[in-house]
Amino acid sequence: MVTSDQRRRQLAREKYERQQKRRAEARRKARQRAAVIGAAVAVVVATLVGLVVGGVFDKDKKDRAADPAASPSAAPSPKQSPSPAMTIDKNAKYTFDLKTSAGEIKFEMDAAKTPETVNSFKSLADKGFFDNTKCHRLTTSGIFVLQCGDPEGTGMGGPGYTIADENLDSLGKPNEQGQVIYPAGTVAMANTGQPHSGGSQFFLVYKDSPLAPSYTPFGKIDAAGLKALEDVAKAGTADGGQDGAPKTPVTIQKGAVTQN
Repeated sequence: MVTSDQRRRQLAREKYERQQKRRAEARRKARQRAAVIGAAVAVVVATLVGLVVGGVFDKDKKDRAADPAASPSAAPSPKQSPSPAMTIDKNAKYTFDLKTSAGEIKFEMDAAKTPETVNSFKSLADKGFFDNTKCHRLTTSGIFVLQCGDPEGTGMGGPGYTIADENLDSLGKPNEQGQVIYPAGTVAMANTGQPHSGGSQFFLVYKDSPLAPSYTPFGKIDAAGLKALEDVAKAGTADGGQDGAPKTPVTIQKGAVTQN
């Protein structure tokens, strides 16, 4: 016959066994959850690696490389066109006359210093490439420029070819930060940040700007043109930020290059 004391001990043992069983089951489920979460994380990591390798984030990387506070930049057009044949007088000077909605902006180009750039711009202007295009980007901090020359008005367009960098040592020796000053009134080529990647986009400097000497300086704006440019800059950007479309829209109604 089972005594009451034995019965209590039996019930306590059964209770203990049930507790142990429940704890073991809880640990098993916890391990399963951890395994599922780990597998999901592995899938996400593998997917992200695949996206990076596959180029899905290329635009992100380009945007970081084209930090508006650091440099003016432009992406080449996806279409491909042949570079123009050399037709200019390499010893002559030329004037690029931009009739814009914000006023006339003229700048002189010296073919002896930048023959490839001047030849390309004359070829494009003769075809009406710059007519009715917008200056899509104004930068008001870090550097001080208005960027133009994109037929798409997005910062992604170009002529379908690239031209060689020229005249990069004309602004002096870089400082400790690897920068030189692009003086107010300078006109220089925009690019993707890679050597020899300029196309049709260029930037007009309205205030001294520190930049790496990586952008072909090829023009000097006249006094009236610089005043028109400064007026555009004073109005700021359309959204009030430091980099974006100018609040005062600037459309190149006609762009013409003539030999002096």
